[in-house]
Amino acid sequence: MLSSAMLLDGHNLGCSAEILLVLIAGLTVGKGSAMATFILSNTAILHQIRRDQVTDTCRANSVSSRKRRVLTPNDLKHLVVDEDHEMIYCYVPKVACTNWKRVMMVLTGRGKYSDPMEIPANEAHVSSNLKTLNQYSIPEINHRLKNYMKFLFVREPFERLVSAYRNKFTQKYNTSFHKRYGTKIVRRQRKNATQEALRKGDDVKFEEFVAYLIDPHTQREEPFNEHWQTVYSLCHPCHIHYDLIGKYETLEEDSNYILQLAGVGNYLKFPTYAKSTRTTDEMTTEFFQNISSEHQTQLYEVYKLDFLMFNYSVPSYLKLE
Repeated sequence: MLSSAMLLDGHNLGCSAEILLVLIAGLTVGKGSAMATFILSNTAILHQIRRDQVTDTCRANSVSSRKRRVLTPNDLKHLVVDEDHEMIYCYVPKVACTNWKRVMMVLTGRGKYSDPMEIPANEAHVSSNLKTLNQYSIPEINHRLKNYMKFLFVREPFERLVSAYRNKFTQKYNTSFHKRYGTKIVRRQRKNATQEALRKGDDVKFEEFVAYLIDPHTQREEPFNEHWQTVYSLCHPCHIHYDLIGKYETLEEDSNYILQLAGVGNYLKFPTYAKSTRTTDEMTTEFFQNISSEHQTQLYEVYKLDFLMFNYSVPSYLKLE
């Protein structure tokens, strides 16, 4: 068991641009594929711009974004390691993480799986199926952070939040979330709640969920659940220098670019199927209609760094004070 006293230096966790340029230089994209090379270099520039945005935001918000100068192994539970292809993926719930975990299981399975979509969704979330960075020793962690290709995927913060709410609080089968969080939210945020609502916690309104998130008591009590925790708190991009930042809005292109850089693009493609129940921008707008401008402003403050860091503009539907 690693002692949490054994700390990781946040300043030495990888150098992104150099790794990416070396990968691009070493990539063989086939004969006569000048266009492929051009697209590749354009994509490389795009990822450089995304990295620069993160760096600039971390620097401009150094007090809030780097509350701690160091990370402990416990902070690295979301970083999935693929030893065979020397990659590290930080998974963010509600940003295609089920499919990316499936892909990582194919990559690390050494032939056990070939098609990501053959892997049941619940199996992709069994923690023992993938190795995470916190399971290594401090020297091993630092070596991998410095030398492996590191990537994460992000999504418009409020769209991700509505997606989490819809999945965890409006589906009847999610009883563990209703019991663990729903009952607490109803107890704190609903006046004159019925005994049934207090017992079941299965009818949390979005307005109550938002009130729970912005309540200072919530944040003092325990960290947010991973499904609505900020990306900067899950993946620590101000301490760990990610080589590639994929976006949910360009999921397929970004994912296949990463697989290409990993040298597996010829035989492994990211699953393309689209969920019909996916949370959209229009849906998110609707959910925010009943949130007061005061609560919208407070909620934006909670997720502000994610908006700034990953270059998402303030949504037009917000009525900020």
